[in-house]
Amino acid sequence: MGKLDLSKIEPRTGSGYPEPHRAAVAGRSGLRLGAAGGLTQFGVNLITLAPGAWSSQRHWHLNEDEFVMVTAGELTLITDAGEEVMRAGDCAAFPAGMPDGHHLVNRSDAPGSFLVVGTRAAEDECTYPDIDMKAVSRGGVHTFLHKDGSRFDDDTGGNA
Repeated sequence: MGKLDLSKIEPRTGSGYPEPHRAAVAGRSGLRLGAAGGLTQFGVNLITLAPGAWSSQRHWHLNEDEFVMVTAGELTLITDAGEEVMRAGDCAAFPAGMPDGHHLVNRSDAPGSFLVVGTRAAEDECTYPDIDMKAVSRGGVHTFLHKDGSRFDDDTGGNA
């Protein structure tokens, strides 16, 4: 495939999260670089967070590895261990099956960006330790459930 022209990749905004969990990520936009390059085994996304935006709800994956690298600005990484500021060049890794809820939050007054690389497992479960939600992925279909297994009334079937 070769070099990607970022200006030709349509930004993806918001989230497929059901309400009320969608609002925190409203200031997130991303370029699906891996998909644009035809990659099928792992995802690569360049995410930009507006001031105040979250990358996601705090979460961890049963079957998917995640790696993040801040490329611009200043973002706060929040994990089970606490908070730490990350700047361009700082990286973090989250191995599959390690119950360490994590996300990035932009607490600065300027946009911040990060690259995220992750496994595309055929089956996965995503745990959200701070809220009554979990995500189950089977065959590329993502379903958001309450922790008791019941579906959200407005389940969009979108991507986490």
